[in-house]
Amino acid sequence: MINSKYYFVLVLILSCITVKAQTLSLEEVLTNIKTNNPQLKMYDADIQSMNAAAKGAKSWMAPQVSTGFFMTPYNTQMWKADEMNPGMGNYMIGFTQMIPNASKLKADFNYMNAMSSVEAENKNYTSNQLNALAKTNYYQWLIGNKKIKIANDNLLLLEYMIKSMEIRYQYNMDKLPTYYKAKSQYSILENMIVMLQNDISQKRIMLNTLMARDKNTAFEIDPTYTLNDFDLIKSDSTSLSQNRSDVKAIEKTIALNQLKITAEKTKLLPEFGVKYDHMFAFGEDPNQFTLMLMVNIPFAPWSSKMNKANINSFKIKNESLNFQKQMILNEASGMISGMNVELTNLKKQYDITEKKIIPALRRNYDTSIIGWQSNTGDLFVVLDAWEALNMAQMDSLDKLQAILNTQIEIEKQLETK
Repeated sequence: MINSKYYFVLVLILSCITVKAQTLSLEEVLTNIKTNNPQLKMYDADIQSMNAAAKGAKSWMAPQVSTGFFMTPYNTQMWKADEMNPGMGNYMIGFTQMIPNASKLKADFNYMNAMSSVEAENKNYTSNQLNALAKTNYYQWLIGNKKIKIANDNLLLLEYMIKSMEIRYQYNMDKLPTYYKAKSQYSILENMIVMLQNDISQKRIMLNTLMARDKNTAFEIDPTYTLNDFDLIKSDSTSLSQNRSDVKAIEKTIALNQLKITAEKTKLLPEFGVKYDHMFAFGEDPNQFTLMLMVNIPFAPWSSKMNKANINSFKIKNESLNFQKQMILNEASGMISGMNVELTNLKKQYDITEKKIIPALRRNYDTSIIGWQSNTGDLFVVLDAWEALNMAQMDSLDKLQAILNTQIEIEKQLETK
């Protein structure tokens, strides 16, 4: 019987360990997004599709086979040979094959083979956007946890004050207004915790959605974080061009258009073909054949207008893309510089709050509560000191959130890996 009890307790312990929610670091979240997110998988499928299509770029046109009567009289009596007529008419089988220009095949292959490179950069750009969204939700969850911890600690402090006031009030040592103020602050904190827990639930659902998991999958996050300093040298146009996927996508599109221009030029080159026909003669006429060489002349003025117009169109499009690239680089460089200044100032404010304001307010609170406990101070002063400390702690976390948000935005603009 004793052994069975021990066994039951052991099973309970093991079950508790099993159902404990896993803890995911930010890197694990980003890895899951990269592996499982359907939007990124969509890009992978498109890239594979384009690469598969490129394999057929060097194929020839299908051959043509023809069959039927050739130079045959309507009067069927004349088909057969007789004393007066050797027979007339033929039954023909023909074969035609156009031979594409080798330069045209190569140009088409180069163009189709390069199409997936643009889609690959679009995938990297989308991945960067998803990573920034995941980081934002992750760090908001992290700050929410810190606020809940502070709120729970403050609930314990207020609970102690409220119980002490209930005892002291019996001896006329405290006043009812102060008591009710403490009770209202307690309820406000409870309401804040409920709101923060709801926000955290929303962040969990969002991260599960980005990771393409069941939206209600329970997990916790790693409470560690890193505050980064950024090298402004990386925000110059050359570095941004090397790092940003949207700029690379524009550069790949420009290169792709240049390949399309080359392909359009090759369409102006002549293409050759061969045509062979065999005639089975009726009557006593001998069998005959025709063997002909054919050539297309696409560079004729009346047949080359479309190709020349397409070439000019792609050249103008590339000019537009170059201006778009310059616009993105200019805006990104300015944004990064501005956000870096903001990040520096936010860090200074955060350090002042953490190292000077909060310690001073905590000493003020400790002094006031000691005075109240020794009956030399008023609880109203204690509550004011506590409220100032609580607001400073929450303000410090808001500044930390602003720092992390700015850091995420700079990382998104720099597209750091």
